[in-house]
Amino acid sequence: MSGETEPARTFVASAVTVGDDLPAMVVRLTRPDVVRYSGASTDLNPIHYSDRHALAIGLDGVIAHGMWTMGTALRVVTDWCVDPARVVGYGVRFTRPVRVPDTDEGVEVRFAGQVTAVADGVATVTLEATCGDDKVLGAARAEVRLD
Repeated sequence: MSGETEPARTFVASAVTVGDDLPAMVVRLTRPDVVRYSGASTDLNPIHYSDRHALAIGLDGVIAHGMWTMGTALRVVTDWCVDPARVVGYGVRFTRPVRVPDTDEGVEVRFAGQVTAVADGVATVTLEATCGDDKVLGAARAEVRLD
């Protein structure tokens, strides 16, 4: 699993304003990555490694864990604000699964964020996660303490 990010910028809490774009990140995910995540998370549901099982329940193939997608999206925020302890809230809605083909290339997922509100010492960051043309997270927002 590899992640490519835009060049890092220095986080200056007092300079955060509505409309600030966070550095985007593109992550390539392969089947072996999904299998490793399955073991680490102890979520051994076969839809995360077996096309046969995934197809049997109506999926188009093996899918990544929703929690992987959610956690990786938050990296955009924690990389930006430097100190993960600044994150005081985070929530998402899962809109589409990330299908991971059985190829050496796997699939790319793009993560981005933008500051959409600043009030009472907290910045709200709206996140976007896309795989191809599919939006895989909806209503993804993190609150970051600025003081």
